[in-house]
Amino acid sequence: MSVKMSTSSPEAVKKLLENMQADLRSLSMECKKKFPPVKEAAESGIVKIKTIAARNTDILAALKENSSEVVQPFLMGCGTKEPKITQLCLAAIQRLMSHEVVSEAAAGNIINMLWQLMENGLEELKLLQTVLVLLTTNTIVHDEVLSKAIVLCFRLHFTKDNITNNTAAATVRQVVTVVFERMVAEDEKFKGLTEEPPAVQGNSNRRSVSTLRPSAKDAYMLFQDLCQLVNADAPYWLVGMTEMTRTFGLELLESVLNDFPEVFLQHQEFSFLLKERVCPLVIKLFSPNIKFRQGCGSSASSPAPVEKPYFPICMRLLRVVSVLIKHFYSLLVTECEIFLSLLVKFLDGEKPQWLRAVAVESVHRLCVQPHLLRSFCQSYDMKQHSTKVFRDIVNALGSFIQSLFILPSAGNTSSTSTPAGGSVSASQGSAQGGPGAAGAGGGLITQAAFEYRGTWIPLMNVSVQGSAKATYLEMLDKVEPPSIPEGYAMSVAFSALLDLVRGITSLIERELSKQEQEAAMREEAEPVSPPQRARCPQDPMAHEVWEEMVNACWCGLLAALSLLLDASTDEAATENILKAELSMASLCGRLGLVTPRDAFITAICKASLPPHYALTILSSNTANLSNKDRFDEPRSFSLCISVYSIQGQSVQMVSPSSESHQQVVAVGQPLTAQPQGTVMLTAKNIQCMRTLLNLAHCHGGYLGTSWQLVLATLQHLVWILGLKPSVGGVLKPGRAVEGPSTVLTTAVMTDLPVISNILSRLFESSQYLDDVSLHHLINALCSLSMEAMEMAYGNNKEPSLFAVAKLLETGLVNMDRIEILWRPLTAHLLEVCQHPNARMREWGAEAITSLIKAGLSFKHDPPLSQNQRLQLLLLNPLKELSNVLHADIRQKQLECVLQILQNQGDTLGPGWPLVLGVIGAIRNDQGESLIRTAFQCLQLVVTDFLPTMPCMCLQIVVDVAGSFGLQNQELNISLTSIGLLWNISDYFFQRGEAITEELEREEAVLLRQAQDKGEPLHRPFHPAPPFDCLWLCLYAKLGELCVDPRPAVRKSAGQTMFSTIAAHGTLLQPPTWNIVVWKVLFHLLDCVRKSSTTADKEKIESGGGNILIHHSRDTAEKQWAETWVLTLAGVARIFNTRRYLLQQLGDFFKAWEVLLDHIQSAALSKNNEVSLAALKSFQEILQLVTPIKDTDKLDALAMDVPPVLMESLQVSGPGRPLVRSDSLAERLAQRYGAQPSLPPPGEELDDSALWWSAWNTWYRIGTECTRPPSGGTDKLVFVPSQPFLTALIQIFPALYQHIAGGFSMEDLKKLGVILHGAVSVPISSDSSPFILPSYTEAVLTSLQEAVLTALDVLQKAICVGSENLQVMYPAIFEQLLLFVEFSCKPPQYGKMETKHVANAKYNQIQLFAPAEWVALNYVPFAEQSLEVVVDLYHKTACHKAVINEKVLQNIIKTLRIPLGLKYACPAESTWKLAVSSLLKVLSIGLPVARQQASSGKFDTMWPELANAFEDFLFTKSTPPDNLSIQEFQRNEAVDVQVVQLISTEILPFANFIPKEFVGRIMSMLNKGSIHSQSSSFTEAEMDIRMREEFSKVCFETLLQFSFSNKVSTPQEGYISRMALSVLLQRAQDVLRRYVEDQRLSGRCPLPRQQVTEIIFVLKAISTLMDSLKKTQPENVDGNVWVQVIALYPTLVECITCSSPEVSSALKDALGPFKDFMQPPVSKVQNGES
Repeated sequence: MSVKMSTSSPEAVKKLLENMQADLRSLSMECKKKFPPVKEAAESGIVKIKTIAARNTDILAALKENSSEVVQPFLMGCGTKEPKITQLCLAAIQRLMSHEVVSEAAAGNIINMLWQLMENGLEELKLLQTVLVLLTTNTIVHDEVLSKAIVLCFRLHFTKDNITNNTAAATVRQVVTVVFERMVAEDEKFKGLTEEPPAVQGNSNRRSVSTLRPSAKDAYMLFQDLCQLVNADAPYWLVGMTEMTRTFGLELLESVLNDFPEVFLQHQEFSFLLKERVCPLVIKLFSPNIKFRQGCGSSASSPAPVEKPYFPICMRLLRVVSVLIKHFYSLLVTECEIFLSLLVKFLDGEKPQWLRAVAVESVHRLCVQPHLLRSFCQSYDMKQHSTKVFRDIVNALGSFIQSLFILPSAGNTSSTSTPAGGSVSASQGSAQGGPGAAGAGGGLITQAAFEYRGTWIPLMNVSVQGSAKATYLEMLDKVEPPSIPEGYAMSVAFSALLDLVRGITSLIERELSKQEQEAAMREEAEPVSPPQRARCPQDPMAHEVWEEMVNACWCGLLAALSLLLDASTDEAATENILKAELSMASLCGRLGLVTPRDAFITAICKASLPPHYALTILSSNTANLSNKDRFDEPRSFSLCISVYSIQGQSVQMVSPSSESHQQVVAVGQPLTAQPQGTVMLTAKNIQCMRTLLNLAHCHGGYLGTSWQLVLATLQHLVWILGLKPSVGGVLKPGRAVEGPSTVLTTAVMTDLPVISNILSRLFESSQYLDDVSLHHLINALCSLSMEAMEMAYGNNKEPSLFAVAKLLETGLVNMDRIEILWRPLTAHLLEVCQHPNARMREWGAEAITSLIKAGLSFKHDPPLSQNQRLQLLLLNPLKELSNVLHADIRQKQLECVLQILQNQGDTLGPGWPLVLGVIGAIRNDQGESLIRTAFQCLQLVVTDFLPTMPCMCLQIVVDVAGSFGLQNQELNISLTSIGLLWNISDYFFQRGEAITEELEREEAVLLRQAQDKGEPLHRPFHPAPPFDCLWLCLYAKLGELCVDPRPAVRKSAGQTMFSTIAAHGTLLQPPTWNIVVWKVLFHLLDCVRKSSTTADKEKIESGGGNILIHHSRDTAEKQWAETWVLTLAGVARIFNTRRYLLQQLGDFFKAWEVLLDHIQSAALSKNNEVSLAALKSFQEILQLVTPIKDTDKLDALAMDVPPVLMESLQVSGPGRPLVRSDSLAERLAQRYGAQPSLPPPGEELDDSALWWSAWNTWYRIGTECTRPPSGGTDKLVFVPSQPFLTALIQIFPALYQHIAGGFSMEDLKKLGVILHGAVSVPISSDSSPFILPSYTEAVLTSLQEAVLTALDVLQKAICVGSENLQVMYPAIFEQLLLFVEFSCKPPQYGKMETKHVANAKYNQIQLFAPAEWVALNYVPFAEQSLEVVVDLYHKTACHKAVINEKVLQNIIKTLRIPLGLKYACPAESTWKLAVSSLLKVLSIGLPVARQQASSGKFDTMWPELANAFEDFLFTKSTPPDNLSIQEFQRNEAVDVQVVQLISTEILPFANFIPKEFVGRIMSMLNKGSIHSQSSSFTEAEMDIRMREEFSKVCFETLLQFSFSNKVSTPQEGYISRMALSVLLQRAQDVLRRYVEDQRLSGRCPLPRQQVTEIIFVLKAISTLMDSLKKTQPENVDGNVWVQVIALYPTLVECITCSSPEVSSALKDALGPFKDFMQPPVSKVQNGES
């Protein structure tokens, strides 16, 4: 437009007119001479111009009208063919043209003129210029004129002159362009005015096209002819063409197609040309290239020589094809398919190098047009029965690259030789020389190149990324094929690959992102609709295309890229390849194409690892990468990595070649189960690793299951580089663990922290992954970890902890959504914790505990306190750890618990049961330190957290504390935990009401839930109120501890338990006591009894360490005995102190029976300590605590280890008055509406059943323990101890008070048996010194005292009791008399041999002799019993029962034994006491007997009495030799007392007494009065030992009785007379014998006995004389006198005796005879006087 403006302005017009006039003048001047016609024409022209200028306002239009005339002079000038004139004219014509003042006719004339000039070969350049100006300045030239002008240019192009040629070529190009530009302009002008022209059926008329406008027609004809010319056919329109080259024609075609695609697309006529003319032409021209095979060019043998490919044509064809494809793809779908297939063929190795090069450049051109590629895919690959064009292109590129390595072509001969600079050797040196050489050798390789299996291909910088700048396709001037430099084809192919990947990925990703944004906006707009995943876009079609594109190209790309990656020696190239692989992997991931994604990732992974590294997950045979994760994709995965089939040829996918000349930067150990050699990492490996990290970091969301590949590879790399996990799972360069395994160059050393950092960031970025991807990541880490675990089995090598560390890291950064990954994460870590490899386990535990701690301290939303489910979820793995058997793991677990308690203890809430469970999950096989740590936790809980935890958990606390008591690793902990239980009970007590309320609320909820489910509520001790249940659990726990195998624990637990029940028992509801009694106390007693009876009797040497054990505790049995004692005492005390409460329970009697049963079994246990204690408890439950003597009281306290209740509180618990406890108890009682009613004072409940039960128990104990052993003496027998028996008997009096009312004769008999048995029990000689009084003391043992006390109590009771009680007297006498017999006849205890106590004493020097049994000294006991008998008889002699039951007879019968033994009695005191007792008893009893004489109840007594007298007075035992004279006299006095009793108490009442008895008495007196001497007297003792006093008293009594006038019957008199005559007869005999012997003996003295005897006879005679004097004469029988007087002569005869004693006695005997010497008096006189 500006041109027009400038040319039409007045100044321009003026200037034009002036110039034209000047030109015409010059012309006329030049032609003046030679060409006058021209001159004239010029001059007339001047006039003409002036005229026009003068006449017209619009000068230019007028000029144009008249242009033919105006131009005429100049045309004529040209016709002169004079160079100068011609030039002038052409310039002038051009000026006119430029001002657009040439009409169509004029133009035609001009062209004709130019044609002539051309034919004459004049001013060729000016001609071209003129044509150009003519055609460009206006559009008036059409049709033939135009074609003529064009032909003119063509003709000039083929002149000989080079300049002309080139100028003409340029002009032709410009003209062709102008023709089409005119058409475009014309279309623009008519745009929208006309409707679409009718469809063009094939145009047969080649000369004209009726449907086109003028300019279009020109263009059409021109283009059609160009095709004709190239095809070597005659043109239709360009008439006059003489010659034409194909190359030029193709260039022109290309430029038209390239510059004016819209012409062909908008006009069907033109499209038609394309289809019908251009494509067939191209295909035809291609044929030599297609058929040609290098090497079989034109051999002589071939019949038809094949046309050789011609570089210029071929190259231009390819350019045309590129344009066709680029612009007209949509029109020429089928044709393009052919072109593309051809293109692919040209890449074949058999084609000439230059052909391959230009083909690869063409392919590159396609590769930078992703939209085009996409269309290919849509049009071919996605259609059925169509060539997979897109896939073929990619595969062809791939094969092309591979062929460059595998088939080095002829043009590449140098490729096998060493490149400049000897860099191969240098790089080999660096590879072999290891890290040290890298610095020196590495620098030599300067040129970027690819190197593979000895083929070295340099890499050139061929084009800028994203543009296909071709080299050979632009070589339009070359005729001969150029020589292709080495590496060029490779470089182009490489760029093409990269551009292809870049284009596809950016295209698809752009569109994907757009879709995702749209979807997001839609979601915002309508949030109601369920959100669709952004990855499921609205346009499924688009998705299919993308997927198809990827599916089509990935195999080829991967094959080529992995090969190049392996061969690359240049860091930048490597980087590009990796980027390509990475973006493909990411794209596949986004599109959800798992197989290709995994394939690309695998390639990167493989490249990261050393060559031939054995990583199973990457090798083809493990395609089934845990099929459970993979859905059901076709597992073509392994296949695509190893072999691709491209165009029918199988291409081996390269595996990294070992001789790759790379700089080694690290040497390390491979991660394998079996130790192997080292492996090397190159700089490229590290580069790949960084790409891998980048992939995971930026595209983690799309990795899905291939996380496994990525992580496995990273794990191995991390391992080789020697990175080890540290706090939080971060990997740090670790110290070399196993020798010098890892060698790193400085380059890597500086890189390591970066890599470590990226690794951490990678897992930190997992917080941005969506849930599904995160799960994939976790799954992958878990399966990696499983492999590492597999590998670590069975060896102690350092395991790979990569996976565990990263699981931890991932968990920590995803705390905000921890719920979704917690289960898989922790489940796996728990498995790790059970691994036999310690390091592995340790990290598993580290990870799990760190996660739990982090989870609990994380600020969740909502907070944990409101999200119980999450809290329990977090704590659960902690609980699971308890199932792990390894101590180190439990240690970590417990340390974690400790930290949780310290940090989150206050907020645990519902997590408490779980935490407590963990603390309590201790086992004895776990060792002390674990238990100690766990216990620390428990102590912390009990001291700090009881108030903060839900009350439901208190029971668990009790259980846990109990379990620490029961563990046997650490005694102190057991004891301390019992202390904790006391503290807990204290807490219960202080917070009683609060706990009760909370528990009841909980209970109500639970009850509702249970009812809803229709099942009963499950809870221990259910019917009891919940608070009571808490106590019961505590008691039950303490109960368990009371039967622990360790004595110290038992003791402590027992004390604590009874103290707590005592201190806080009042808080329990009465019904709960039922459970306490039965489930706790009795259960405990049962267990203890069982354990005690089965305990081991082996001696325990020492108590662990060097502690000595006291002999009373040196066997298990003895230690259990202590426990039994403690327990029984405790239970009994509870029964005693809580009697009123317990008695209100329904089954108190049953409980009482059970308790008695326990007391009985304890009392009968073969252990003195237990049995004695049992009796103490017996006493306690009978409430006999008061009457204990002082000495015993100390014993009792020593026995009942827990002291009396009030003290125990001070001892084992915080002291406090019990008042509070009661008030709380009352409040609780009111709460439950039960009022513990005390029995009203004085009105005891009816207890008789209880007491009788107690009596039966007492009887059973007594019977059992006093029953003598049946076996022989060889067995060891158990003999109850004295203190035990004493205690047993001491219980009776108190017990009797309760049962006196119903105590029957039967019971008395039972009692007697026991008393007798008890007294009979011997004691062992080694304990006898402590029990027995010394032999000389007459003291009773306490047992004997108790026995007598018992009887005393009885008889006192009978005394005051009713009549029917008194029948028991005889039985008591019987019992006592039995005891009296013991004095002479100690009781036998079974068949045991007992020594007499005296002997035992003397043997005591043999201290270590086996214990013998010693019978007690029963004498004092018997004597005491005798005194009791006498005493009692004194009171009861007249009692009916006593008389009826012949008690007196029995007494006498019993006393007869000691009386008869006399000196043979064990103790002298016995018979003396017996005599005195007999005398006392008789003094009371004889009167009674006389009274009852008539009843005959005493008939049998008299003979007994007679026997007793006889046995005593005439004893068979001789007095001991050492008896002093005084003693003898005292004993004689006793005998005299007996005789006196006879004379005072019996003989006077002879008429009431049976005759036989009197007769026996008389004969006894008779026997006593005639002295029977003992033969052992010395001379000196003679007169004393004769018992003269006794004889005398006997004689006197005899005589007195004989002459008494009280003879009641003649018979009695007769007896005495008879006795007298016997006596006198005997005296006569003795005297006679004496005289006889005296005479015979001569001078010898007679034996002492005979002398004594004669003296006694003489004395008796004198006594008789005295008696006769005193007696009434009428009482004396006449015979007596006769006999007395008859003695006189004999006496006289004795006068001759020589013995002075006899003489003296003779004198006394003869004296009284003087009274007979008086004159006889007459009878009459006597009678009168």
